[in-house]
Amino acid sequence: MSAGEAVGGGNWFQRFLLPGFALKAVIIGGGYATGRELAEYFVPAGPWGGLAGMLLATLIWSVVAALTFALARAMNAYDYRSFFKGLLGPGWVLFEAAYLIFVVLILAVFGAAAGAIGAATFGWPELAGSILLAAAILVTTVFGTAGVERLFKYASMLIYAVYALFIAFALTSFGDLIGQGFAAAPPPSGDWMAGGLTYASYNIVGAVVILPVLRHLTSRRDALIAGVVAGPLTMLPAILFFVAMMAFYPAIGNETLPSDFLLRQMEVPGFHVLFQVMIFTALLESGVGAIHAVNERIGGALESRGHAAPGPALRALIGAAILAGCMFIAARVGLVDLIASGYRFLAWLFLAVFVVPLLGIGTYRLLRGGREPRPEVSS
Repeated sequence: MSAGEAVGGGNWFQRFLLPGFALKAVIIGGGYATGRELAEYFVPAGPWGGLAGMLLATLIWSVVAALTFALARAMNAYDYRSFFKGLLGPGWVLFEAAYLIFVVLILAVFGAAAGAIGAATFGWPELAGSILLAAAILVTTVFGTAGVERLFKYASMLIYAVYALFIAFALTSFGDLIGQGFAAAPPPSGDWMAGGLTYASYNIVGAVVILPVLRHLTSRRDALIAGVVAGPLTMLPAILFFVAMMAFYPAIGNETLPSDFLLRQMEVPGFHVLFQVMIFTALLESGVGAIHAVNERIGGALESRGHAAPGPALRALIGAAILAGCMFIAARVGLVDLIASGYRFLAWLFLAVFVVPLLGIGTYRLLRGGREPRPEVSS
């Protein structure tokens, strides 16, 4: 199957849930899984303000994902290079530059998070956790889109199950503190909108990262439904996590790894290890999504010039080159500083080169009622 070729005829999971699981996979890694992003962008607004910001981000994700999925199907564009060539014309290189910055930053965040988890849980040197994550990402991406889709499916099952257990243990261990935190909290402040908008803006690029898994869509209706569903599927674990964090508001906002802090309060040692394994899995699927998008972009460019798509060896080589630089940045900068300084810059960047053109040019094209792409005919 070529990099830009639609499959169509997918089952209900591939059409309606897989895109949401894939979007969650890209977004959850790094700060979300560890709670660091939530502490940075939602905790300052307080319990109710944080929830309001998260609901705003969910709405933005659903709207942008629905438009992105529908436009990608209309243009038969299933890698980010093809998508932005259709949306921005010659200006597509602006997104390319922004995306490369994004990949370097988020993979550095994932590497820093994996290192911090390995040190906090097993006492490893921080570099060990980063190297283990990089190796796992390379092994998974070698198998191409089919392997990536299997990871998204089964990793999502693990992640949702562990987050359900997490909120259950939190309610059992310190549920009274959660209730007190919300009862004593003031109404949402003006900061909640800024936090929700910033968080949504730099993360929504995930809707473009996961374009390769949209090949199963059979109609524009599929695309719109999958996009609307993707927002809540992506945010649900974060909301559960945030609710548990409010038992220790506002001090929780200063923790490098809020997840590790909460797990220590629960005092369920076996679950502590399981949760850290889940976070590593979340980092893995997020990193795989980012590297796979680059491989698919390169594959699409090669095939458009009459060359073969990258094989396993070339995919591994590309991933290794990217990851080596990102893990070096992770070791030099650290998780908290990466999230605090880099993500706000990315938010403005993606608003300018993705969200604004999508809402303007993309919506106009969809409303014009362009024809659905013809189904591929097998030879």
